[in-house]
Amino acid sequence: MFRCIFSEGKKYKNLLNGRWVISRFEKWNKIFSPADGSLVGEVPAMSLEEADDFLKTACLAQKVWAGIPVSERATVLHKAADILLREKNTMADILMCEIAKNKDSSLSELTRTADLIHFTAEEGKRVTGESLSSGAFPGFHETKLSIVNRVPLGVVLAIAPFNYPINLAASKIAPALVAGNSVVFKPPTQGSVSALYLGRIFCEAGLPAGVLNVITGQGHAIGDHLVSHPLVNMVAFTGSSKIGKHIASLAGMKPLLLELGGKDAALVLEDADLPLAAKHIVAGAFSFSGQRCTAVKRILVMESVADKLIKQLLPLIRAMTVGRPEDNADITSLISEEAADFVQELIDDAIEKGAQLLIGNKREKNIIYPTLFDRVTVDMRIAWEEPFGPVLPILRVKTVDEAVRITNESEYGLQASVFTENIDSAFRVGTQLDVGTVQVNGKTERGPDHFPFVGVKSSGMGTQGIRYSIEAMTRSKAVVLNFR
Repeated sequence: MFRCIFSEGKKYKNLLNGRWVISRFEKWNKIFSPADGSLVGEVPAMSLEEADDFLKTACLAQKVWAGIPVSERATVLHKAADILLREKNTMADILMCEIAKNKDSSLSELTRTADLIHFTAEEGKRVTGESLSSGAFPGFHETKLSIVNRVPLGVVLAIAPFNYPINLAASKIAPALVAGNSVVFKPPTQGSVSALYLGRIFCEAGLPAGVLNVITGQGHAIGDHLVSHPLVNMVAFTGSSKIGKHIASLAGMKPLLLELGGKDAALVLEDADLPLAAKHIVAGAFSFSGQRCTAVKRILVMESVADKLIKQLLPLIRAMTVGRPEDNADITSLISEEAADFVQELIDDAIEKGAQLLIGNKREKNIIYPTLFDRVTVDMRIAWEEPFGPVLPILRVKTVDEAVRITNESEYGLQASVFTENIDSAFRVGTQLDVGTVQVNGKTERGPDHFPFVGVKSSGMGTQGIRYSIEAMTRSKAVVLNFR
């Protein structure tokens, strides 16, 4: 019954003001599976004129939604999370087809997202204001009282990436909604079908028409128009640093939450627990084939323990399976042939410049087998560029200061890991690293989702994490009472 209004065969519709619509110009974008090239579906390629309809609808609906008590807004979010869990198997199948994420990882993303939405619903009830007395400031008597509340920003434009099309959509949508904003959600083209299912879930949960609108189309066609539109009050984006910087140049004075690229380093000190370090590094580097902004993307290891670390890494990498997502393979197809071509460029450059290939450098179409290099030097592209694929370079260093310096010379500053048994060393190194988060004896990763998540330099702008995102999507508004 639902599919009759949501799709026709494999042609899916957009969500506008509680209705399922296609482009008036009947233009479509086709989505093919990275795993086998089969057609997953077609989504509308909306025009600039049609994009305006989504924004106008969101603006009108937001005024009403903001007036609904937060407890009722939270109830809608709780219902959406419950429906997401109910539909997780169906949606996991879509993720496997659409982005080639394996079964376990797809189910994990959906379960985690439901938990995020539940937590956000409760956290939204705890957002409070404050009152300030003028008598606390020198020269003033108790003649003024400032009552400060948090109010929604208005219309939030949420733009999600292909690699976590549900989780990184909900991490923007749920805080925005519970805070009283409306949302125009622009998913990635490769990930749009999953996103439209998420829109359907919020509809079924009872979200009023127009409060969440889902629009599909190529970023180059409608993206700039949406970002710069005067009806958009905030932009929350996850994607590449290049596009994030472009968005910042267009947004003007709009508040931004930008989650961008990374070149996360694992610093392995001489006293590290090497089996533990190897376990976390391999999991951090190769999960979802390395297509994560927080993936471990380089190892900076003390020369004295480098060989021992490699002996721990190689068996773990050899044990990884390569294949199809439905077979739950550890390494699956990259999102496109172009993505695989770029990873291959970095591999070829490293080999040409003298890096020692320890394992990998095998390719089947857009599958790149897990690849590990030793003796990578700073003149190699793989030492600095973000591959977004399953390739990991080892840079040997002589001192901890050298490891810190190389880490900080990166244009990125998302996360870093420090592996050491000495808590003093962990804190000393951690304070010197110019990144948003330092993981001690653990892989770089996002979460739990209520932790702050922040990138510096080319890795982002603003702080995410459930409470932090709610705060970013609201502003202070003061009412001052003057007493006679």
